Amino acid sequence: MNTTPFSTLHVTSTTASGRPRSDQDQLQAGATRWARAAGERALVLGGGGSAGNAWSIGVIAGLFDAGLDVTEADLIIGTSAGSTVAAQITSASPAQLLADILSAAPQQQTGPVGSDGGRVPIGPAADHMRRTSEIIAAAEDAADMRRRMGAAALEMDAASDGSGQTRWRATVAARLPSQRWPERTLLIVAVDAHTGEPVVFDRHSGVDLVDAVAASCANGFGVPPYGIGDSRYIDGGYRRSSENADLAAGYGRVLVLSPLGGRTRAPLDWGMHLAAQVGELRARGSRVETVLPDSDSRNAFGSNLMDPSRRPPAARAGYDQGRALAEQLTEFWR
Repeated sequence: MNTTPFSTLHVTSTTASGRPRSDQDQLQAGATRWARAAGERALVLGGGGSAGNAWSIGVIAGLFDAGLDVTEADLIIGTSAGSTVAAQITSASPAQLLADILSAAPQQQTGPVGSDGGRVPIGPAADHMRRTSEIIAAAEDAADMRRRMGAAALEMDAASDGSGQTRWRATVAARLPSQRWPERTLLIVAVDAHTGEPVVFDRHSGVDLVDAVAASCANGFGVPPYGIGDSRYIDGGYRRSSENADLAAGYGRVLVLSPLGGRTRAPLDWGMHLAAQVGELRARGSRVETVLPDSDSRNAFGSNLMDPSRRPPAARAGYDQGRALAEQLTEFWR
């Protein structure tokens, strides 16, 4: 594995006038960097745990079967569970991915809950939500929140035996049909646990696709901060939101799949929520459509998006929703 430096979104500390950049300035400047080779269509895949992953694949498969292939987007952005979807749809057909979910042996709820775990369940998930909610409440702004999340995750991991990373990498690798970066532009979002700075991996970053996805999905609590070279990374959902749709700045049409329905636990005045990002994209000339789970999909998720037993019903609900939206989105996408 090559450990050369990767691209980050923290490009400079001042504006052209010399005033300090706000955290929002930094994010917007970073998003603009990715637009330098902007194409026409961008697909944004948000986080949402195990069920959210299945729902997104279901939506994409439903659209595909109705004649709309959104996997051919010029840019695909994946965050947390959405990074897994992004890696999956660039190396396997939506129909095959859906079939794999529906044919998998029944599973029971196990394992940790990601940063985008959705509605609050019990046990480890509730503890994770409590810890992260306390950090958000204590933070002064988004940058401070990311630094605090990273510090807390590193502190918790210091007491572990270090075996978690090997297991997590194997888990992520088993989920990917291919471990090679696609030729198209794919961005995987994470956060540096030591600095709190956002990081975006692509095929030019010198990082294996498996490692990029593993880093983007490492919530830092149930899944330890993920090490690549000398750096450690936590969930990309801490960057700005579980979608990070602002990274699609400069693209003519932006389609966002948000398993979490655009929700955020951060204060609205931080501008972290999906609606703020959509507003920014539209202000810069992009046409944007968002797909949020409908009532059937929300019911299929149950109370815990990390529950693997919810994957088949979530995928079926997503498929039905995708087929229902196909005509509307075909007009937009084409």
